[in-house]
Amino acid sequence: MARQKKTPRVSFIQKMLALKRAGIKPVNPVQTATDALEPLPDRIKKILGITQTPQKAEEMTYWIMYDIEDNKIRRYIARYLEKKGFLRVQKSVFLARSERNDFKEIAETLREVNQMYENHDSIILIPVSTDELHAMHLIGKDVGIEAYEKKPNSLIF
Repeated sequence: MARQKKTPRVSFIQKMLALKRAGIKPVNPVQTATDALEPLPDRIKKILGITQTPQKAEEMTYWIMYDIEDNKIRRYIARYLEKKGFLRVQKSVFLARSERNDFKEIAETLREVNQMYENHDSIILIPVSTDELHAMHLIGKDVGIEAYEKKPNSLIF
């Protein structure tokens, strides 16, 4: 029986450098329409629009966040929330404002969907006051949220 040659072990970095030298570029992950996010400044303007619009007594503002393993179910949930008119802040985070009865209906609908199949998923709905939204901090992007938040001063002569 012939002896096999030992090939030297190649590190991850060495493999990536070899691919780069070969001219192979990384492939972008496939994105569906529901995976695409608006540019961050646009999302921030919409969040601030929600916080600056007076909330009616029968309305409430809340976050909807989910961690869903199955792509098909995750897309279904995202489409459902988008059709409700909620603002997609991040891929799995929505900001919603609706009547209190709608909040209960949405929570029940999401609960029913979650119970339809075996999973380890979680969906969280968190009511939040607009005062708390005003205290929002944005970390990780150079957006200058203050420019959106403050109204310009005017001098009239």
